[in-house]
This record gives sequence, C-alpha cells and structure tokens, in this order.
Amino acid sequence: MKHNLNIVLLTGLLIPIGIVALVFGCAILFRSGSGAHPTQAQMESVLVCTTCHEPLDESVSPLAQQMKAEIARQIAAGWSASRIENYFVAELGPQALGVPRSSGFDLLAWLLPFGAIVFGAGGVGVGARAWLRNRDETDATASPPSSERSMPANLELRVDQELARFDD
Repeated sequence: MKHNLNIVLLTGLLIPIGIVALVFGCAILFRSGSGAHPTQAQMESVLVCTTCHEPLDESVSPLAQQMKAEIARQIAAGWSASRIENYFVAELGPQALGVPRSSGFDLLAWLLPFGAIVFGAGGVGVGARAWLRNRDETDATASPPSSERSMPANLELRVDQELARFDD
C-alpha cells in the first residue's frame, strides 16, 4: 500500500512539472522568432509607453508617437525585432518592454507563478496524505459501535425495568 502511495505522489509531482516544462518550451520556441523582420504592429504590441504605461499600439501620448516614428525608421532600415527591443531598453529602460525578458533576473517573473503552482499542488498532496493517514489511524483506534458496548450490570438492570414499565 505504501509503495502505491509513493507512485501516486511521484506521478502527482511529475505531471505538473511536465506541464510547466511544456509551457516554457512553447514560450521559448515562440519567443525565439523575435529576430526576424518585424512589422510595425508587432513591435507596437510588445513595447510599452513609459509615460502612460499603456501598450504602444493603444497609447496616444507624445512619447508613444515618437516611439512609433522611431520603430518605423528602424524597420525601414532593416533592423530585427530583438535589435529594436534592445534599442528601446537601452534608451528607456526595461519598463519599455510589455513582457519581461526570459533571461537573467527577469526569468523569475516567468518561473515564480509556475513554481508556486507546483509547490502548492505538492503541499496539497502532502496535506491530503497526512489527513488520510490520520483519519485511518483514528478509525482504527475508535471505540466499537454502540451496539457492541457493554453497560454496567446495574445500569442494564435499570434500563430493563424502565422498558418493562412501558410495556404494561
């Protein structure tokens, strides 16, 4: 029984880890295409106006207009998406990106939510296992059902007398 429980716990941990690996694999795969020649709309959707903190494609601030004009000039010059992103990060800081980078310290923004899910699921599994173990131990040490309990002789005699009185 203990062996089966270990297999269940191991499987319960491997499934969330596999899901997280699949999500990160897909994110890295889709993110790696950022070196190709971008369109204006693609770049405006990944950059943020640093004055109003809105996506560049939704912002109408003067800085957003300047950023859009600079993106158009850079695309016309043949810059790649990653080069354009790096330019705006160098000029305006990392807050110019709509999505945190997937390297360095910014990688924590991607890992922490999934880590919390995995450890939370593990905690729930460990808690459920402990609860079930305590419940089984409590059931084993519990007193027998009331029909199997024996009463003291004087109390049993009194109950019989009272029941006999109601039969008459």
